[in-house]
Amino acid sequence: MRHWIMLFAAILVLPSWAEAQQDKKTDDMQGMPGMQDMQMPGMEMSGNPLITMHPENFLQEIVRHDTSGTGAEPDSTPAPMLMVQKGGWALMFHANAFLVAQQQSTPRGGDKLFSPNWFMGMAQRPLGLGVFTARAMFSLEPATITGRQYPLLFQQGETAFGNAIADGQHPHNSFMEVAALYDLKLGKNGLLSFYAAPIGDPSLGPVAFPHRASAAEDPLATLGHHQQDSTHIAEDVVTAGLTYRIARIEASGFHGREPGENRWNISQGKIDSWSARLTLQPGKNWSGQFSYARITSPEALFPAEDQDRMTASIMYNRPLRNGNWASTAIWGRTRSVQDHSIFNSYTLESTVRFRARNDAWTRIENVDRSNELLLGETPLPPIFQEQPIGRVQAYTFGYDHYFDLVPHVATALGAQVTVYGVGDNLKPIYSSHPAGVAIFLRFRPFSGSER
Repeated sequence: MRHWIMLFAAILVLPSWAEAQQDKKTDDMQGMPGMQDMQMPGMEMSGNPLITMHPENFLQEIVRHDTSGTGAEPDSTPAPMLMVQKGGWALMFHANAFLVAQQQSTPRGGDKLFSPNWFMGMAQRPLGLGVFTARAMFSLEPATITGRQYPLLFQQGETAFGNAIADGQHPHNSFMEVAALYDLKLGKNGLLSFYAAPIGDPSLGPVAFPHRASAAEDPLATLGHHQQDSTHIAEDVVTAGLTYRIARIEASGFHGREPGENRWNISQGKIDSWSARLTLQPGKNWSGQFSYARITSPEALFPAEDQDRMTASIMYNRPLRNGNWASTAIWGRTRSVQDHSIFNSYTLESTVRFRARNDAWTRIENVDRSNELLLGETPLPPIFQEQPIGRVQAYTFGYDHYFDLVPHVATALGAQVTVYGVGDNLKPIYSSHPAGVAIFLRFRPFSGSER
């Protein structure tokens, strides 16, 4: 733990130095967008223009930190939360929780009642020329998803009871993130950012699916999760980033092994992997990123295998009258360093909120799957080499409606259906027309009009 004490101490010392320079830089701060006398109520908190609910530029969007890790969505993306100001601190609480009843066809499908969920508390305050943020994210999924997985046809990744998961999604860790962040203002248009987390999210991939606005109403994981954003819960993460106007470059070091089956603890491992990400925000409604990583021994069943991962994504968000429209397109690619096997995944998802209380969404995926699917939950043979066996398509369509149940909690009742397209080699196992249906209740805290 000594290296973590040193990292957190460094994060605290840096603001102290910056604070000594604050008087000399007041003119630069006054030039920041958002310092004008006329502002929307609730936009600026704690007397610092970087801390705002409604970002007007990329720097403010970064400091809002309403996603996991250091990822960013378009500036115009709504961020439902509860918030209060105590002294110099801005305190915020985000959450999203589902109660899902799912049924799937084919002998490989399953029926289950379970609850995907996450809860995030955050505290921010101005410090020196920047903003200090402490953030922690938790999940009760180790208790609300029994059997160490929930049914999800064609999903692969991680293990349950020592065997590779096939046709199921693992729960998230109870500790999803524990992090300290500091964003240092550089002149009028620059930002130097630091992130340190015993458990957290390195600079790799788009904003993870549990936190994307375009996926906020879909209770199930993406099939491309392990090619796109599975590192959103990683051990021993350190990240540094530099932003100028609309562009940001980041680099991270982290421990590459995926979380173990004990989902209640915070594990640690040496920093043995790295990633880099370029993010561009050309306008308030657009965001794009490209990232690359070398990940050491990500899978417990293949400890000698390292992985290259490459991702690219584009996000579009458009505020509507009494609603919002959020969309994301993602490509993810993994390559085994040892045998050069390659897996690609493509995701297009879009969610529109209309007439204030209604959501409709779709998620369309095209993903490479491996020969582990053929084995199901059978233990892997002593000599087994994972190889691609073809692609699977998934088409999801859903709808939910909000109603008032608890003050400041957006409660929705919804349903979605997913149909799959499979190759001839998988039809004998899954049939020609596999499908799944999910009915759910969704709970999310909010204030104001952002549900």
